[in-house]
Amino acid sequence: MGLTVGVDVGGTKVAAGVVDDDGVILAQLREPTPKTDTSAIAEVIAGMVDQLRADHPVEAVGVGAAGFIDATRTTVLFAPNLAWRDEPLADRVTKLIDLPVVVENDGNCHAWAEWRFGAARGARAAVAVVVGTGIGGGMVVDGRLYRGGFGIAGEFGHVRIVPDGLPCGCGRRGCFEQYASGNALVRCARQRAADQPADASRLLDAVHGDVTRITGPAVTEAARDGDPIALRCFAEVGRWLGEGLADLAAVLDPDCFVIGGGVADAGDILLEPVRSAFDAALTGSAYRPHPAIRLAALGSAAGLVGAADLARRR
Repeated sequence: MGLTVGVDVGGTKVAAGVVDDDGVILAQLREPTPKTDTSAIAEVIAGMVDQLRADHPVEAVGVGAAGFIDATRTTVLFAPNLAWRDEPLADRVTKLIDLPVVVENDGNCHAWAEWRFGAARGARAAVAVVVGTGIGGGMVVDGRLYRGGFGIAGEFGHVRIVPDGLPCGCGRRGCFEQYASGNALVRCARQRAADQPADASRLLDAVHGDVTRITGPAVTEAARDGDPIALRCFAEVGRWLGEGLADLAAVLDPDCFVIGGGVADAGDILLEPVRSAFDAALTGSAYRPHPAIRLAALGSAAGLVGAADLARRR
């Protein structure tokens, strides 16, 4: 099979890479995301593809987008953190580059990449949960990406878990991603560091005492250094995440969960409370098999690798 380009469009950056049929990235580019201008996003994607195919024979392009994608994999119906509304993204980009373009949800791209090349290889029913700024996800069942009746399956982050809870970017309140995401981790760390500065010395040192400068990577580094507040925040987010996975297991019964995204960079600091909470919350826990819960193997590259491979299989 030939080479394809995978594009991962996020809220702050667009990553694009040439990928071979073994999932290996041969060349890669990054550009800022013009998040409020839909035409500019298409132009950025097209410009990156043109740069990459100048040195590689590219046959098709896959675009992973954080939003609701229609069943034909051409249109972004809605994106909570970008300006896309009924955006014919595939047509826009195709007109600019004259190559076949497939658009897919970014969580689905992560799930497919991990099943094809990463931590979920060999799983019969794999569920990927991408824990970044929010929570995305996707499912591969019996070797096929599960997209649902309208193409919008896998929006785990917007399952409501706390009635009348914290407001969410989707317009509702109490969504899963408000309690178990990177944003939730940062919010927890800022609040606790302000209230208990003596227990947050490592974390506060990293941001020169300014709690408003605390970021997800800063919390991760502080937790690795043993900062009590950072560790408590990971324990809290891990508990919410583990309980959420238990609810997903009750509905989907996967044999493998893969946790990816920036928050998963913490490794066992996150994974241990997730597994503990999952085991305690799983319905009939003592009487049923427990799925594997693994860290993603492909890291931040999973989105573009999955998009490229899905374009190859269009």
